[in-house]
Amino acid sequence: MNSAATAPEIKELGVHDCWRYLRSTSICRIAFRDGDGVENFPVNFVPTNGTLLIRTGEGTRLAALDGRTPVAVEADGMNQYGTIAWSVILKGHGAVVSDEEEIQDAMDAGLSPWQPGQKNVLLRITPQELSGRRFVIAAPTHWWPPREPSAD
Repeated sequence: MNSAATAPEIKELGVHDCWRYLRSTSICRIAFRDGDGVENFPVNFVPTNGTLLIRTGEGTRLAALDGRTPVAVEADGMNQYGTIAWSVILKGHGAVVSDEEEIQDAMDAGLSPWQPGQKNVLLRITPQELSGRRFVIAAPTHWWPPREPSAD
């Protein structure tokens, strides 16, 4: 009997696996509180030195992060066959980087903006919590209960 088809295995990821998966992609979503609401943006990033680096433009909501605002970052992916998925969540704080050495670190890490325009603000997301999981993707036949044939 194949029990994997009925109860997909979910594996909690350790810190090293979380960073390995973060290094395997370049897109994530970053969420943070902004006034009375919550903002959530897709961004490209690069992991370096146990942190994530993101570039943005002057005057954006992301550029207003001051190191005290809590942020959550989520990155997801799957294997090349579409059979195993993973999700990593990083919770921490984001702050604008102005130190020349850190800016050089970002340049050396290959962080470049995807959208046109000036993206001269560099953010470093420093984690306080890092968690993730990996699981087998259930076959579509397990997503919905079988339907009764229609009586025409």
